Amino acid sequence: MTGHVLVVDDDPDMLDTITMVLEAAGYATRTATNGREALDEVAEHTPGLILLDMLMPIMNGWECARELRGRYAHSLPIVVVTAAEHARMRAEEVDADDVLAKPFDIHELRRIVAQHLLLDRSCADSRGS
Repeated sequence: MTGHVLVVDDDPDMLDTITMVLEAAGYATRTATNGREALDEVAEHTPGLILLDMLMPIMNGWECARELRGRYAHSLPIVVVTAAEHARMRAEEVDADDVLAKPFDIHELRRIVAQHLLLDRSCADSRGS
């Protein structure tokens, strides 16, 4: 698994903001504007973490997360990024690994990404030993 972050959101300003913050922190990013694009992107370039918006056209976050869990189980960490009320409940509905409520603090975004990519690396390191 690689260390890049797949950012999935239909709002171009949100995609740009998250991408800019993460790339400034040294993370490689890729983007998708809906769940269908996200599934195609994951099949082509497996990310280390997926930041997933819930309300999107074509395929929403709930459908995308269910499909990702069906294909990859928990080998791909998913962080739900949502402005929906009860954000934690939305994340639990799709068995997400974490939640980031919009609007979010940039430091919190970086903390969550670092935490999940570090967990991914430590799991990979222990498998390789």
